[in-house]
Order: sequence, then structure tokens, then C-alpha cells
Amino acid sequence: MENIKIKDKEFKPLIDSARIQTRITELAIELNSDLKGKNPLFLAILNGAFIFAADLMKGISIDCEISFVKLASYKGTKSSGSVLTLIGLDEDVNDRNIIIIEDIVDTGNTMTELLPKFNVFSPRSIKIATMFFKPAALVNPIKPDYVGFEIGNEFIVGYGLDYEGLGRNLNDVFVAI
Repeated sequence: MENIKIKDKEFKPLIDSARIQTRITELAIELNSDLKGKNPLFLAILNGAFIFAADLMKGISIDCEISFVKLASYKGTKSSGSVLTLIGLDEDVNDRNIIIIEDIVDTGNTMTELLPKFNVFSPRSIKIATMFFKPAALVNPIKPDYVGFEIGNEFIVGYGLDYEGLGRNLNDVFVAI
């Protein structure tokens, strides 16, 4: 993998696609085991989690459903500090096991905003599956239940994550330099 440039930023390779796919397979095995017989509802957060959700669902062999919610919390390379719900949930989550699929948990703002909205509907359980987790960036006490990769407090692109709308389509993950 070589360095890339997106708009005004340079990025160097961080995680290649083979490692990503291996880790997703491991997560799917864990989820299949933990959720067997529970018919969970996977809830993917758009836009960033769509690639992770698609790849993860290929490895899920248990009965389940998937839906999508679109949220926004980033401006450029920094979290905006607020979360805007753009598209809501249509499925009934009452007494359901919910697995929120997120591309990245960094500040925890998105989950802090989202979890109370779901708790109103009395789900049986809510778990968080994230491809990337930045514990050093947390400002809210959020601990994902399933983590693909724990990374430093750096800005990354690729595998669904973007920089001002670009780079989501990259198979590998790159870090700003």
C-alpha cells in the first residue's frame, strides 16, 4: 500500500483489507455464537457503517434482520460535538435484541445521543459493534461490545470512513499524516 492524497490531506496505510476481512470473520463468529436463537435486529448507522455492515452480514448465519439509521456528527476531520438524526427507524424494537453497527466510536457522542432514543422503546438488549474504536478520544463513557480494531486518536479514511465525502470506497484504511 502506498500513501494517498485526498483533497488537502496526505494519508499513509494503517490497516490493509485482508486484516479487515479476517477481523470481520472473527466478529461474525462471535456474534453468531452470542446471539444464536435471539433473532437480533442489526441496526447500521449510515453513512460510514454501510460497508462494515454489508461485510459483517455476509458472515452472520443466524436468523436476524437489518435496518439503517442515518446520523451525522462530523465536520471535516473533527467531531462536530452534536449529533443530528437524519433518517429514523421504522422497525419495532420492543423486546428485541439490538446490535448497533457503527463504523467508528471515538468521542462517544453519537452513541450517547442514540442509546436513550432506543431505550424508550424497551428493547431486550442493546449492544454496539464497531469496526474502529478510539478510547483516547472518548468524552462520553461508551464501551462497545464488539470491536474490530482499537486505534489511536488519529483521523482515518477508507473502508466506509470519509474525509469530506471522499475515501469511503477505499478497501484499506489510511491515517492522516
